[in-house]
Amino acid sequence: MNPGKFTITIRPNSISLKAAVIGLMAIAFVLASTSSTAYAAKKVKYGQLEISTNPGGFPLRIDGQPQGDTSTTVRVIELQPGHHNIEILLPNGGKWVRDFDIERARKVCVNLNYHPKKYTVAKSPCPYPVNVSAPVSVNDGDLITFTSDVSYGGSAPLTYTWTVSPADAHIVSGAGTATITVDSTNLGNQRVMATLVVDDGSGDALCRQSAQAATNVVKKEMPPPECKVFDQFQSVAFDDDKARLDNLAIELQNTPDSIAYIIVYGGRTSRAGQADRLGQRTVDYLTAQRGVDAHRVVIINGGYRDTDFIEIWVCPPGAKTPQPTPTVNPGDVQPAQDRTRPRKPGRRGSE
Repeated sequence: MNPGKFTITIRPNSISLKAAVIGLMAIAFVLASTSSTAYAAKKVKYGQLEISTNPGGFPLRIDGQPQGDTSTTVRVIELQPGHHNIEILLPNGGKWVRDFDIERARKVCVNLNYHPKKYTVAKSPCPYPVNVSAPVSVNDGDLITFTSDVSYGGSAPLTYTWTVSPADAHIVSGAGTATITVDSTNLGNQRVMATLVVDDGSGDALCRQSAQAATNVVKKEMPPPECKVFDQFQSVAFDDDKARLDNLAIELQNTPDSIAYIIVYGGRTSRAGQADRLGQRTVDYLTAQRGVDAHRVVIINGGYRDTDFIEIWVCPPGAKTPQPTPTVNPGDVQPAQDRTRPRKPGRRGSE
């Protein structure tokens, strides 16, 4: 890490002789000594390092040895002529290091201006909270809505990745968005789980957040199968009855698992046993003439109504057997007498 920015000024120069008073003393010494002795007295043995820093107070080392701290005013340090290493310890562990050659009777000036580098640390928006909400339960076949709430403080676009379970659950709409709908058809008594992964694309693991929610699917109770009224009519002439029975035979052929329940009512003034005779005639026609399996036709004696009457019900497997609805009490029935003479040929009767 770059500890900062600095500028330096290095200026070598000759070391000046002492003040004029020293010069006067040297002149006096020359008057009393030989010229060779005077030369030896004026000879300079060291070079100088003049160093200052802005700001001051940085630890200083020369050739690995501590030399106190720098200051904003110039420090003058005498050094033996030769190669020297200068080291200044900067804040935060940084160092300024240079090598200099010091010459006798000359000086090196060093001025160090230190400018700490300013760092701007961007605050990461991650991690961020993600929540997913959903209804506690739905009925089989309903759409389940899963909605996410993401509190993301960054500017990057977010991606939404949803997965749902069990395998039979599938997303109907909203994939890739903050809200999805899931079809619960045929998932009764199961738990649908939706898991959301939100990512801002930065690659930072903290910027990839997930959440999930679950909804129980209540199995829809199917109503029991019911019989339906296929036909109902007053039995007057057998030819008319046969046309209606032909339609029943076609219906039974089209619904091979259904059963026909035929409720037959005798009339208030019909002959005794009329309902049983009509029922037998009906089943005989369906099985013998129309080829219907006898096990698929159930005849029920319904009691009495004002006239001979037939109800035809078609029932799916498991349906409850239809019940007769007579309208005449047995005590109010006045059965007709059986004929004593045969009916004339060609005459149509009610049988």
